[in-house]
Amino acid sequence: MGITKVFLPKGRNEAYMKRNLLDFASKDIGIDLGTANLIITLKGKGIVVNEPSVVAIRKETGELLATGQEAKEMVGRTPDEIKAIRPLQDGVIADYAATQLMLRNALSRVYKRNNLCRPRVVVGVPSGITEVEERAVEETVLQSGAREVYLIEEPMAAAIGANLEVAEPKGSMVVDIGGGTTEVAVISLGGIVVSESIRVAGDKIDEAIIQYVKKQRGLLIGKTTAEQIKMKLGCAMPLMTLATMEVRGRDVTSGYPNTIELTSEEVEEAMGEAIGKIIEAVKQTLEKTPPELAADVMDNGIVLTGGGAMIQNLDKCMMAVVGMPVYVAEEPLKCVVKGASMTLENIEKLKTVFINQKKHGHQNRGEDYV
Repeated sequence: MGITKVFLPKGRNEAYMKRNLLDFASKDIGIDLGTANLIITLKGKGIVVNEPSVVAIRKETGELLATGQEAKEMVGRTPDEIKAIRPLQDGVIADYAATQLMLRNALSRVYKRNNLCRPRVVVGVPSGITEVEERAVEETVLQSGAREVYLIEEPMAAAIGANLEVAEPKGSMVVDIGGGTTEVAVISLGGIVVSESIRVAGDKIDEAIIQYVKKQRGLLIGKTTAEQIKMKLGCAMPLMTLATMEVRGRDVTSGYPNTIELTSEEVEEAMGEAIGKIIEAVKQTLEKTPPELAADVMDNGIVLTGGGAMIQNLDKCMMAVVGMPVYVAEEPLKCVVKGASMTLENIEKLKTVFINQKKHGHQNRGEDYV
């Protein structure tokens, strides 16, 4: 048996071998940097992180104490020296430092558990993100050890994750209802043709439930309880069978703990205004859509993604108002992160969807950070 010789570039043997070994070990990562949830997927393994976008930080030192569900349980319960916050508010980054801590912590866990070296990373970001915020996200991910970072707008990622044919010359419409914003977009030929973004989504619905229970039932409840009510009783149209739920809180009059029974009819009423604004955003987007693409949307229907898509009967309610088919995507909460991951598998076909690549090319390789 002969011996195969490998000739490496003169003077660059070690660097050449290191680069190729690192590239061989790298894997692709998709991230949904959402207002409510941080979801990370790893090629070949699926979702490896799925936790609330919450961090707990010691105020004086900036030390990270907890992230995810552990930090979420601290909200409203911390002493003065600790703050438990959601670093993204209304679909945009509200606290740069906290966002960086949250991302670095999550990515470092993924790297360690999976022995990763210099992965390519696609991050789904809010469509209203500024160039300063883009750079902050890019640099945070690069400094964590990524080789390249690509940013994609959440409605585009959601459409790809819902298996819509975004690169084809035909119109597809996606309504991504997240925690902070609802993003409505008509997509064709790998780009967003018409879009509408409103700060009415999961958080505003929770607030509406809190206010309704306070005014109509005389009970003070927190955000966590409101979210539980939304998930169990939330509906856009009456349910086939009336659903109820015991709700605990503080009585407005006496100040003492109290328990009431809330019905799905009451929650439907509480959510009505917010649901109406989401559907109005869809109508406004359709009115701005070119006739040919509007005809495509009429044929193909509207696809709902994001956590808000799971509100019971929302698809039926929207269908009744806009007069065209409305579908809920499979695993709607995971569409953005699935779409982010899928773009790297078809990067030549879908490279036009990356917003940072359009603006400043492919100069974001992370060798200097490794």
